[in-house]
Amino acid sequence: MDRLQFEVPVRITPAPGLPVEEIYSVEQALDFLQDWPKRRQGKVYETAFNACFGATVDVASAEEACRAFMAFCRVSGLLARDMMTPGKRAGSTNSAREARF
Repeated sequence: MDRLQFEVPVRITPAPGLPVEEIYSVEQALDFLQDWPKRRQGKVYETAFNACFGATVDVASAEEACRAFMAFCRVSGLLARDMMTPGKRAGSTNSAREARF
């Protein structure tokens, strides 16, 4: 497996009425982020961009980049409704945080 490929693709809905897209790698996430409108960029965007760029130069892992990109998508309202986030399993009502206690 490519070191920059996400373990699980990030499913996004780029705009209402458009089909769900899947982002499979750091490179795809970085391409998506580079096209994001300047006026809508903020701290979460910067974190995601820096994590993705960092993964391309071995400063961050693909997993860190994926988490940051997923957080950006969630905050921006892009994350597809059927996207399972880390710590959630189908049929489970407890999150990973709750399971630790």
